[in-house]
Amino acid sequence: MENNIKDKVIAITGASSGMGEAAAKHLSQLGATVVLGARRSDRTEKLAKEIRGNGGKALAIAADVTKRDQVKNLVDSAVKEFGRIDVILNNAGIMPLSPMERLNVNEWDKMIDVNIKGVLNGIAAALPYMKEQKSGQIINTSSVAGHKIFNGSAVYSATKFAVRALTEGLRMEVKPYNIRTTIVCPGAVKTELLEHITEADIQQANKDYVGAVGISPESFARVVAFAISQPDDVDINEVIFRPTSQEL
Repeated sequence: MENNIKDKVIAITGASSGMGEAAAKHLSQLGATVVLGARRSDRTEKLAKEIRGNGGKALAIAADVTKRDQVKNLVDSAVKEFGRIDVILNNAGIMPLSPMERLNVNEWDKMIDVNIKGVLNGIAAALPYMKEQKSGQIINTSSVAGHKIFNGSAVYSATKFAVRALTEGLRMEVKPYNIRTTIVCPGAVKTELLEHITEADIQQANKDYVGAVGISPESFARVVAFAISQPDDVDINEVIFRPTSQEL
């Protein structure tokens, strides 16, 4: 697996915790250079220091994915520091689940801004460099909720369906530039996402479910590494993974 990961420059959004943090650590262990983007720059600075202390290469850049200029700065900084950008993992996301009838419209707006526009901002930042290089890989985090709808997930699922549509459209467009695209759709993974749920009953139901069946963020990291590690002529376009015990 290491052969096509070693020495690649990989930018990761949402790298301050959960699946982004796990991916950063795992890919670094496989020889990648990781550029860590998140709003909580204290956490990414700490993570970058830890990775460098273990012999890896890491750079932390403060980046709110809803701010196009900050995401562009994340990618520009990767190129300025390391000479190229091989992979961008558009991983930042929020999940404030709630039934639509409760009209948490501000949360709807936030999900659209982070889960959809944040991915678009990552694509816009990385694509010009990858076109020029005639190589690269854009990995976007969707969800099992991007395939299925469950209680309270209507708007969240809509954003994750959108990520799949955007990535598939991008796949079709970037063939002349030798760019690969991957959608990763996790099932129940134990992360901070559940803390975004403000409706007490919905949060408790999801905490009970994920607490019973959820798997570690390292599962996501291994899937991302699998997609990157393929030979350059192999394009893993979508991976859905769940805990073995997850029925949904």
